Amino acid sequence: MSLLQQSRESKTHLLNKASRTDIDRWVAKYPVERKSSAVMAALRIAQEQNAGYLSNDLIEAVAEYLDMEAIAAYEVATFYSMYERDPVGRHKICVCTNISCMLCGSDEVVAHLQNRLGIKLGETSEDGRFTLKEVECLGACVDAPMFEVAKTYHGKLTAEKIDKILDELD
Repeated sequence: MSLLQQSRESKTHLLNKASRTDIDRWVAKYPVERKSSAVMAALRIAQEQNAGYLSNDLIEAVAEYLDMEAIAAYEVATFYSMYERDPVGRHKICVCTNISCMLCGSDEVVAHLQNRLGIKLGETSEDGRFTLKEVECLGACVDAPMFEVAKTYHGKLTAEKIDKILDELD
């Protein structure tokens, strides 16, 4: 089989049944001719199915499933910081470093996390337990400085609070 034939084969089988069902719920929120509007949700669902990151094949599977050009799905997956293109640790810590958090001490939060975890922003610990990621804004400035772990926001961070949160993770 040629490479061209392989690239034309359907990849939607890479989306498991639960993911397709969840994506279909999102697709139903839009007019039939606009099903590609569900791309952000579909990419998030595919990423969750795949241990927290999107492979090229999964992005292409989402595009095919939503009847859109693959490049359009790639544009979304590479633009937004919520999508990961490489494997991540079991616990992805997204640290806000935008202006409100910066003014309230996000640089100390980052320094403490880097020291405690032995990794820098954008890295994953050798044991695969943690990924430390800088994000532009989590939209919770009132609790600055803050970070997100496993869809949970933690705010008004101090070194002691950070250590307690990390100690409670598996």
